[in-house]
Amino acid sequence: MNARATTTWISGPVLRAASTGAFLLREAVVVGDARLLGEVIRVSREEITVQVYEDTSGLRPGDPVEGSGRLLSIRLGPGILGRIFDGLLRPIGVEDSSVDAARVRPGMREAPPGSFRFTPRLAVGDRVAPGAIVGDVGPDAAETPAAGLRQRCLVPPDAAPGEVVELADAGCVAEDAAICTVRTDDGGEYDIALSHRWPVRLPRPVAKRLPADEPMLTGQRILDCLFPIARGGTAAIPGGFGTGKTVLLETIAKWCDADVIVYVGCGERGNELAGLLAEFLELEDPRTGRPLLERTVVIANTSNMPVAAREASIYTGITVAEYFRDQGLDVALMADSTSRWAEALREVSGRLGELPGEGGYPAYLSSRLADFYERAARVETLAGAPGSVSVMGAVSPPSGDFSEPVTNHTRRYVGCLWALDVRRAQARFYPAIHPLTSYSDSARGLARWWHTEGCTRWEALRRRFLTLLEDEARLERMARIIGRDAMPPRQRLTLVSAQLINQAFLRQSAFSDIDRYATPQRQAVMMRLIGSFIDAGEALLADGVAPERLAEAPVFRALMRMGEEIPEGDWERFSELDRELSETVRLIGEGARS
Repeated sequence: MNARATTTWISGPVLRAASTGAFLLREAVVVGDARLLGEVIRVSREEITVQVYEDTSGLRPGDPVEGSGRLLSIRLGPGILGRIFDGLLRPIGVEDSSVDAARVRPGMREAPPGSFRFTPRLAVGDRVAPGAIVGDVGPDAAETPAAGLRQRCLVPPDAAPGEVVELADAGCVAEDAAICTVRTDDGGEYDIALSHRWPVRLPRPVAKRLPADEPMLTGQRILDCLFPIARGGTAAIPGGFGTGKTVLLETIAKWCDADVIVYVGCGERGNELAGLLAEFLELEDPRTGRPLLERTVVIANTSNMPVAAREASIYTGITVAEYFRDQGLDVALMADSTSRWAEALREVSGRLGELPGEGGYPAYLSSRLADFYERAARVETLAGAPGSVSVMGAVSPPSGDFSEPVTNHTRRYVGCLWALDVRRAQARFYPAIHPLTSYSDSARGLARWWHTEGCTRWEALRRRFLTLLEDEARLERMARIIGRDAMPPRQRLTLVSAQLINQAFLRQSAFSDIDRYATPQRQAVMMRLIGSFIDAGEALLADGVAPERLAEAPVFRALMRMGEEIPEGDWERFSELDRELSETVRLIGEGARS
């Protein structure tokens, strides 16, 4: 029999109850006649403290609290792909115009099970282990195909090994129906369905972690070439209001080379998230030409939703991502934003009467951030296949102050920092990532991958670009004081080269059909051309030629426009531009020597 308690005290999303049974820490409970979903967050001898994930209006002392006997869990199965949920994986029918479908009602539970085509990979008599693949799962004829993505039915990671004694034939089965029966070594039996439950705060086990030596490509040159994120890596995107965090995450979601996208809208404004969801429904998947939402899971938790559910939403998102990772897929998770999640922690902590830390946040803010980001990894799954979860979290520091606690702690646990700059955003520079305040710890480990892709100078060019941009920042201040014309020729060349890097390489229009995405091959060609221009400028400078001579040549304007004008795959035009640069340098050099 499940444990029971009686409510004695209520403050917003937090309540205390006198218990008459043994509750588990982090156990899921239901509260009151409406059976609101909650979670036990503190246990004492005769009292429990519960965090309620729904609106507590109308609750009063004396209302019953009933335990479930299990940790706060969600049901993971093929039916979650291509849908929109709240922070506890309850469906939100955004595509449905009815009021009841588009809102989460009090006491609402998970989505009803769907039906899917099942094709077994095992046979009766086979041995199975935790995490093994039972069969392939495809959509039923009545369902929308998930962009050609074939899912797998897995043995739950916490199941006991055993022998298959019954197995369903290929065909259409319900998501919660038993399709396999396993007899364990001690004689017990259990059933396996297409879906299973897993606690959101418990990382799913893996066989081992793999080195992060492959990039997760985003198609954005400033990210892939200067501040790359490894597959299975982590990145933070701090930026003030209006700097383009959501637009950048949306662009990465569309163009990154992940199999599944998990987008967690955590505490963002309702209108903004509604617009994002509407756009996701219309975005075309560049892989298949079908709607991008078909291989996306959206977890929407707006700022007017219960604050406690906001705190749980990122754990729900990372658990969903790990579920697809365990199928041998590469998953990209975007959390927008972790600052709103931290604010939910702060509010609940205040109601619990905990001693506040820096900025009013609880003392365990740092460890909670670490728990979240550490679940990103490239792994070998229990089934023996490689899979990965790459995590990108937006941070919204008040007034753009990167020294505030959430940004400061996040920087300790991520491998990349993509710092958005207000001035660049105001200048309509996209992506507005500041190259001098951003970094990537993964870059050195990814150099070998770029070298095998044909860009043998990638590491040297990356360092050279960053050095020139750093020199430009120092020289720009001097140029504003004394004027560019009064500066030495080498410093003027530095400013010209940095201008080319900024405008031709780092700026990338999201509205351009040609330049909104760049493959690694195109990025490598552009890097080499800019590197050739810098080498040519230094060679001419040694011959006494002023850098303005090269900057005023038509080839400089062509280089500035190559991202917008030369489409993907038109390598001949890039070759022509390279030849034009060589010819221009030759003519200028001959003129200087004569």
